[in-house]
Amino acid sequence: MCQADSWKIGSVTDALRHVWAMIRELTGDDAYERYLAHWHTHHASERATPLDRAAFCREEQRRKWEGVRRCC
Repeated sequence: MCQADSWKIGSVTDALRHVWAMIRELTGDDAYERYLAHWHTHHASERATPLDRAAFCREEQRRKWEGVRRCC
């Protein structure tokens, strides 16, 4: 394999990773990873620990559905 071919493979792989990351972001699939990044940036100096994945999912569901108002 020549060097030009490896460059193409690398850029295709990078493009696929980028597309996959965009899909995860659009669907909210990366919410826990974004929460951890935020927590480490803004709350790491506090003595508390970040929520684990299961607790985070429960809190997100509670936040999403608490106070839902419907007309019917």
